[in-house]
Amino acid sequence: MFRIRKVPDAHGSPATVREIVTLMKEQFPLVRSKDFDELPEKLTDPLKSRFLTGLFVAEDMKDNIAGAAITHYAPDLHFLYLDFLVARPGRSGGGVGSALYQRVREEAVHLKALGLFFECLPDDPALCTDPEIVHENIQRLRFYGRFGARPIAGTRYETPVEEGDDCPPYLVFDDVGQNTALGRDDARKIVRGILERKYAHLCPPEYIEMVVQSFEDDPVKLRPYKYKRASTAATASVGITPLDAIRLIVNEAHEIHHVRERGYVQAPIRIPAILSDLTGAAPFLRIKAEDYGERHIRTVHDGNYVDYLKRACAQVPKGKSVYPYIFPIRNAQRMPKDLPLRAGYFCIDTFTPINANAWFAAREAVDCALTAADCVLYGAPFAYALVRPPGHHAERRSFGGFCYFNNAAIAAHYMSRFGKVAVLDVDYHHGNGTQDIVWRRADVLTVSIH
Repeated sequence: MFRIRKVPDAHGSPATVREIVTLMKEQFPLVRSKDFDELPEKLTDPLKSRFLTGLFVAEDMKDNIAGAAITHYAPDLHFLYLDFLVARPGRSGGGVGSALYQRVREEAVHLKALGLFFECLPDDPALCTDPEIVHENIQRLRFYGRFGARPIAGTRYETPVEEGDDCPPYLVFDDVGQNTALGRDDARKIVRGILERKYAHLCPPEYIEMVVQSFEDDPVKLRPYKYKRASTAATASVGITPLDAIRLIVNEAHEIHHVRERGYVQAPIRIPAILSDLTGAAPFLRIKAEDYGERHIRTVHDGNYVDYLKRACAQVPKGKSVYPYIFPIRNAQRMPKDLPLRAGYFCIDTFTPINANAWFAAREAVDCALTAADCVLYGAPFAYALVRPPGHHAERRSFGGFCYFNNAAIAAHYMSRFGKVAVLDVDYHHGNGTQDIVWRRADVLTVSIH
């Protein structure tokens, strides 16, 4: 099992970026070390290379790196370039390479790119004299051909820069399932962009011009399928891809937390009412919440408070609620033993009850928020966790405002290991709980526009 995430910048995952640089150097020893050493800078500063560099990392469930892909997107020319794709030694054949390549294809569709381009060394013995390398190149081109990617034919792209150079690369084009031909004018602009931005140190202007002008066919011709023809499933138009759809995670357990006492304003009808309005408003992809346990809750909330809430909810008879009405001084050394007193000890108002189902509903709400966080970490541009009970009034060691656990703060902390996180609170009321939790943190910013 592994999953793929896009690293947004080098600052959030410096150790990951360093490990990938080392892996790339080991797997591509003939490539200049400088090309990999500059990866952190390229991720941060797109102006230098005139590319938006992307880094996709395949990790197992223990966060060990199984493979990676480096891409460059040219927003002015509307193409995505796959620079390097590698599976860690010992992981080839396990689907890592295929999954990474498919993820890159989805990125190209999401970016509305004209297509995906990359170089591949030739499978022609006339261009590559080493039989072993030719065999490896055949395997690579067969692999990419399964997705419909083929070398562009009838050009001088594979002309060696220096006479006598061996194994000049093909330029391979993948229409990423869009079934659209590549026009000559677009191809010329893209080829010029690749050669000038990636190979300026290697290719003189006259060489670049010669290669660009060699693209004469309109539309550009691709080499016929030389190996196994691509399957329909691999090359079919994907329409709205998973990247385009907003992940929607709904707290299925919210209905069990339905307090029927007069004055309680958190009604279960809110969830189906919102879901009804969301229908047709945007492309949503419903995702089931994963179980994350209590560990992430206890990282953000005080352990004594979490223990109290868990025990207190278990002690309240089904169908009954306990409301705080006495608020003792918060002395961590002498917490009150009586349940109603302890409710006031950990609560900040008189209208947020303890009942048998509050714990389970609050736990499920946290699971929804963390599932949404993982969706974004592993590729989705947006995710929406629709939950009850809410969370932004829950402080580190207290509940209130119908909030028991601070879902947003827990998700922000969870994501902070990959970079700085901003929480924008658009509720009518002040997000006091989130402020209390992240006030002294430099890696999480909260803004409440109440």
